[in-house]
Amino acid sequence: MAQRIGRYTLQMTNRPTIEGFASVVGKKEMQGPLSSFFDLSFEDTTLGESSWEKAESRLQTEAVNLALRKAGVTAQDIDYIFAGDLLNQCLSSTFGLRSLDIPFLGQFGACSTMAQTLALASIVVESGAARKAAAVTSSHFCSAERQFRLPLEYGGQRTPTAQWTATASGSVIVGTSGKGPFVADVTVGRIVDLGIKDAANMGAAMAPAAAQTISDFLQDTGTMPKDYDLILTGDLGLIGTKLVRQILADNNLDITDVHNDCGMMLYDREKQDVHAGGSGCGCSASVLCSVILRRLQSRELNNVLFIATGALTSTTSQQQGESVPGVAHLVHLTSA
Repeated sequence: MAQRIGRYTLQMTNRPTIEGFASVVGKKEMQGPLSSFFDLSFEDTTLGESSWEKAESRLQTEAVNLALRKAGVTAQDIDYIFAGDLLNQCLSSTFGLRSLDIPFLGQFGACSTMAQTLALASIVVESGAARKAAAVTSSHFCSAERQFRLPLEYGGQRTPTAQWTATASGSVIVGTSGKGPFVADVTVGRIVDLGIKDAANMGAAMAPAAAQTISDFLQDTGTMPKDYDLILTGDLGLIGTKLVRQILADNNLDITDVHNDCGMMLYDREKQDVHAGGSGCGCSASVLCSVILRRLQSRELNNVLFIATGALTSTTSQQQGESVPGVAHLVHLTSA
């Protein structure tokens, strides 16, 4: 059973196993520096479907089915699936996964959803409530732009702080057997709101939450940044990466030597027009479920903190002049 360490962290006594994982991406993501690590890519942004929203559902369908095959199991072996996305009422997850007939628990954590779903899947397996559980999330550039910003046809100018919503999905199968990677600890983040209202500057909105969760975990576990091979934040991009490092440095925690960010890894900012980097649920999901978990499998990495970050905003809150609160959840992954 999980044991509470400190105030915010759950230590997994039995260390649930990541038995299978998969990443599915679009054309732009496949043109980036991580192309050799993805399991499947599509050239057409509609993925052969009749709308961008249906295309996003297809991303989740493909990611989960690939993860199941790589784990050597079927949908009938999965007790729960935790899934979410950026669209209203998480409908990409609903329609993408309805045919699998797995008990479904929809999640919304914005871009933190991969860490949230993986954390919950790990907790239910650790507790014995599930033998195997799945975690999945997705995003799609076109469906997100249509919901949150302006029609693509409008051709609106993007500010330098804006990030590119990834067309991607990642899925993980969590169980109790196999050679790893393993989930060692989980820290569920708190909502942090510094009053930022610029919806085109998500990195600044999310960085304080990432810093808070990292600090909470390190304090709970009595560890330091140097104890980890990699501290990987999700989707802070260029602006948020600088901010999270500065916030932690101001609190005597220097993560610079071991830190990277999924929003900085997914694209080549010099060659691809993504402004401040990548974002969207699928950004951190596809990076985790490709290069990071593969390197943990091969033991190129042994001790990784994965902190996916989310901007808890919507068109409704934006129209009412609300700020953009952030949240970040942490999953500690090990190779042994």
